[in-house]
Amino acid sequence: LISLESLQSFVINNTLNGEEITPFLNSLINESYYFENFYHQVGQGKTSDSEFLLENSLYPLGRGAVFFTNAENEYTTLAEKLLEKGYTTAALHPNSKSFWNREAMYESIGYERFYDIEDYEVTEENSVGWGLKDKEFFSQSIDHLKELQATGSPFYAKFITLTNHHPYTLDEEDATIGKFDSNSKTLNNYFQTVRYMDEAVEQFFTELKENGLYEDSIIVMYGDHYGISENHNEAMAKYLGTEGITPYDSAQLQRVPLIIHIPGQEGQTISTVSGQIDLKPTLLNLLGVDSNEDIQFGSDIFSEDKTEFTVFRDGSFITKDYVYTQETLYDKACEYFNSDIDI
Repeated sequence: LISLESLQSFVINNTLNGEEITPFLNSLINESYYFENFYHQVGQGKTSDSEFLLENSLYPLGRGAVFFTNAENEYTTLAEKLLEKGYTTAALHPNSKSFWNREAMYESIGYERFYDIEDYEVTEENSVGWGLKDKEFFSQSIDHLKELQATGSPFYAKFITLTNHHPYTLDEEDATIGKFDSNSKTLNNYFQTVRYMDEAVEQFFTELKENGLYEDSIIVMYGDHYGISENHNEAMAKYLGTEGITPYDSAQLQRVPLIIHIPGQEGQTISTVSGQIDLKPTLLNLLGVDSNEDIQFGSDIFSEDKTEFTVFRDGSFITKDYVYTQETLYDKACEYFNSDIDI
């Protein structure tokens, strides 16, 4: 499982100056399950909130980060359910164990092994921004995956990438697409780090195949949270070619990619409205593990009975036909209604 830092869906199958921004992910979608109406649901905890949603199918806190305040709680998590089924569990992230209080929280979640910054060779040359470059991270992680494979058990390994992190700095030699031209340095830089992450994931797939780790794997990739905030709406409107970013647009920009790749299976785009709250039941059901008795708010996205509904942390929500945000109800054609109605 790969948490794709700050990756929003608006770059998928999109271009900048005539060039595909994410050429590998675009091609991978054609042979994967791609969920085009999947939304992040994080709050102040950002990446750590997305991890909490993934593992528990529960909402994090309204304020603050649950990773800091509730690390001693007992949880029934994705990792623990897989432990019960004989999986080895590990998290891989080339940052300090104390960042977001992961060392304590991962123990509660059920990770047997945390490969942190001490398990990687991190130098000034192979780092940028927040730390180890994604290509180096994936490449150095192959040996860690071999360690997990050597246990003889199936394994669940969660990767958290770093390079596509605000303020989206990248060494010149790593940039393979131009910058955008707007009044937002953040958005201008974003496309280069997104492209770099796309190339890093492609490299990782190649290395998995070369090391015999691909054929028996399910590879899940999802965006953890937004990368471009509403502070950059003027620049975003310029990129999208619109007069401005409406509240409806802002809600739709909270879509993040979810890609589930199973070697040998044909691709399928799924339009069901869903969110990070649905990850745990979806993945467990895919693996044949029952989670119906767990306390959880999400449901299996593959199920024909799933209710198409996703709620954001501010009370906004998305359904198959409507978007409710900032006290206004929109239909998907951007027609809106007076909100003097009970929701």
